[in-house]
Amino acid sequence: MLAICFSALAQKEKTHPVGQIKTNKGEILIWLYNETPNHKASFMKLANEGYWDTLTFNRVIKDFVAQGGCPDTPEGFSGSPYLLKPEFNSKLRHIYGAVGAGRDGNKEMLSAGCQFYIVQNKAGLARLDDKFTVFGYVFKGMDVVDSIVSVSKDSTNKPYDPIKLNIKIIPMSDNDLKKNGFDQSKK
Repeated sequence: MLAICFSALAQKEKTHPVGQIKTNKGEILIWLYNETPNHKASFMKLANEGYWDTLTFNRVIKDFVAQGGCPDTPEGFSGSPYLLKPEFNSKLRHIYGAVGAGRDGNKEMLSAGCQFYIVQNKAGLARLDDKFTVFGYVFKGMDVVDSIVSVSKDSTNKPYDPIKLNIKIIPMSDNDLKKNGFDQSKK
């Protein structure tokens, strides 16, 4: 009887949607910020649809970013399923581990729905603040990102050996987050 009560309590424990990226280099876990609701919803929608599961990290630059989702072409993000209005937030900065939405040079600063990047520069990239929307933060797996940006690549910074994306949204309780090294002050 006691086991049933504990089981019922565990089932009612609040969970948070967490972005999970599995690659051949390892797993990356991303906290998705509530302060950027449209970008968060977009990331969750595309992950739940399996949108990225045939795509790769297509641009990786040490001391800058690991970028993936849709190709960055001379035509801009013509392959993006949609564009998103910016959701700049003065509390969300381009620090090491920040997850941001890619965009081309459009004057409205619209984000490509499919393109995202992870800041790999340990000093951060303050020059991108208020120009690109930060919508998440890697709380586990920055060693994986460090490994990804260090692979051999061509002159366009595309890895010679593709680093495929397998992105899901997984529910995590506060206890699960803590076990995986999440800093509760990031909520």
